[in-house]
Amino acid sequence: SSSSEPQSVRNIGISAHIDSGKTTLTERILYYTGRIGAIHEVRGKDGVGAKMDFMELEREKGITIQSAATHCAWGDHDINVIDTPGHVDFTIEVERALRVLDGAILVLCGVAGVQSQSITVDRQMRRYSVPRLAFINKLDREGSDPDAVIGQLRDKLRLNAVAMQIPIGVSGDHEGVVDLLERRALRFSGPGGEEVEEG
Repeated sequence: SSSSEPQSVRNIGISAHIDSGKTTLTERILYYTGRIGAIHEVRGKDGVGAKMDFMELEREKGITIQSAATHCAWGDHDINVIDTPGHVDFTIEVERALRVLDGAILVLCGVAGVQSQSITVDRQMRRYSVPRLAFINKLDREGSDPDAVIGQLRDKLRLNAVAMQIPIGVSGDHEGVVDLLERRALRFSGPGGEEVEEG
């Protein structure tokens, strides 16, 4: 089948500064691709913990220490998702993961923006010529400002960043995004915002 052909397999890394929501994003990717049936909290308050944080210390502290890989499928592509550590103490672990990537997602907090480890991770991605996109997370948090974060991508990382989606409201008013490429609105509902409605 076509899903086993090498050109249909992608290794995608997810990297970020600690507490940017990287593992939570990975958990959502697994949920929306049907790989897992429920979204769990990173710090394991629900007694389960995030799928990608499998070490006891990771679940206890709510941080990723060791790169973890999982698989999902989207359309005709098989995707190996590699969740890398966000803490500066585990930079070597990130470097090891970057060598096998076809692309990466640089996760940024909508409030804190580009932080020290974001700069380190971006430098590593440049060194290994890893194509990347930035994902601005936590737009529902008080003080989130995606326009400021895009400005930081341009100023601090010297990236020619442009928004592919714009939020429908920010902070307490955040209810979805407008996909500028597909020209459609996506609204989030449900207890954890996991239900996506078009329109």
